[in-house]
Amino acid sequence: MTAGVGTMGTVIGGQQVPFQDPVVQPYANEIAKDELEHVNFLRTALDSAAIAQPAIDIGGTDPTGAFSSAAHAAGLVGAGVAFNPYLNDNNFLLGAFIFEDVCVTAYKGASPLISNKTYLEAAAGILSAEAYPAGLVRTLLFSKGIAMGSLVTSANAISKARGGLDHVGTDDQGITGATPSSSNIVPLDNNGLVQPQVRKCAQHRLPDERGGGQGRLLPERSERDAQHERLKSI
Repeated sequence: MTAGVGTMGTVIGGQQVPFQDPVVQPYANEIAKDELEHVNFLRTALDSAAIAQPAIDIGGTDPTGAFSSAAHAAGLVGAGVAFNPYLNDNNFLLGAFIFEDVCVTAYKGASPLISNKTYLEAAAGILSAEAYPAGLVRTLLFSKGIAMGSLVTSANAISKARGGLDHVGTDDQGITGATPSSSNIVPLDNNGLVQPQVRKCAQHRLPDERGGGQGRLLPERSERDAQHERLKSI
């Protein structure tokens, strides 16, 4: 799971969430299981071309970490304050919201780069699987936000900040529709299709790409680019 081409990076890990919501916890466990299976599948598909574990920052206590940088950009916490997505159920959902939409749009954007039909079908399967938890997280935030409006406000602020990180338009969508009481569970274009994100756009939407390696989910871009080039060849 960690060996491969290139130098193995260090990991700033997370922590166990003290879940209180009997709905959120089993969903979180299921998502974790699914993501592990995706990693295993991709590493098997890439075989000897799979890269070593990249440097990863999913910590929740550093004010300059990836989650905190995203929260600062969205105005969820002030400067010098850490955002901990493992603190409680609601923080976990907001942390998950930062990434899940990008997973769906990134796979959609990368699909034209895959010429092998077998791998294209597999990628489509992963995209479909990613869409379920992405919609689930948006649904839970909207549902909980009916009683706690700050959750909706925070989720929409994350969407706005995320959409501006790539400096390419503002096509990211929050969880409310034309009115505050209307939902926007599925972020689509005017044709009812998921909007694709090209590689550079998707990379910028993984917090936080606005300078230096610190504050990024994947601090070492060179390793990400190497993996991308290998994916293009399958």
